[in-house]
Amino acid sequence: MLEINGFDSGALDLLFSTGRLALPIAFAVLGGLISEKSGTAQIGLEGMMLAGALVAATVTTLTGSPYWGMGGVVLVGLLLGLFMSVFVVELGGEQIIVGMALNLLVFGLAPFVTQLLFHSAGSTPPLAPELRFGSAFYVLFATVAVIYFFIFERTPFGLWIRFAGENPNVLLAAGVSVRFVRRLALILCGMLSAIGGSVLTLSLASSYSPMMTAGRGFMALASIIFGGWRPGPALLACLFFAFSDAVQIRMQGASSIPVQFIQILPYAATIVALAGFRRRGRPPQSLGT
Repeated sequence: MLEINGFDSGALDLLFSTGRLALPIAFAVLGGLISEKSGTAQIGLEGMMLAGALVAATVTTLTGSPYWGMGGVVLVGLLLGLFMSVFVVELGGEQIIVGMALNLLVFGLAPFVTQLLFHSAGSTPPLAPELRFGSAFYVLFATVAVIYFFIFERTPFGLWIRFAGENPNVLLAAGVSVRFVRRLALILCGMLSAIGGSVLTLSLASSYSPMMTAGRGFMALASIIFGGWRPGPALLACLFFAFSDAVQIRMQGASSIPVQFIQILPYAATIVALAGFRRRGRPPQSLGT
């Protein structure tokens, strides 16, 4: 009976860990879906998440308020969305290259900012428990998810986003600016992805550390593709990748397998899932144009 109880307790812990680890990816999944459904390929999720994590920890440390920290996160997400919109929508830049440039820009700026403000090449001071959020992020995600589904299913803007990605000529015929729709979609993507990054520093950890997103932005993109550009399946795929991450964390120290091999489990799961992917959905017809 004790073994059964122990198993149940371990399974419950694994379930909770999966939910916690899925949360930052889930925010980025919703943001990435908005961008991709509007026709803009979004490979910059990793940089947006990392910027959100850095700004959340930095502003919270400097102001002593996680609410100001979240305000900074929303602002930096907005700015990164504008950054992409200028080069992609206005100047017609190649979307994949601009997304990678955004990632590299954030990767390079992060250690510069921490060195300038905290004299530490890559990390911020630990945050006190009272400066961190717990279950509030779950409530925030539930609220965002409800608003997301309402907008996409019940409002003209949701229809505009779908047409911008599927058939922009329909929007043009209706007198709606495709550039405006894609620009706004990129801004929303930046804000949601940055909020996802803030979960890492204000909930899962107590400070910012170098490259702490650890590929979660790319996992979010993989979830979108694996889910066939549909929100429900994409979020389920996000749970799968988070589950593999939770398993590798629990295996560390409890197995004779070298920890370096265990740590590649979530990335291997991502590759295997995409390699065995059988397309049930399809990308928007104008994605990448």
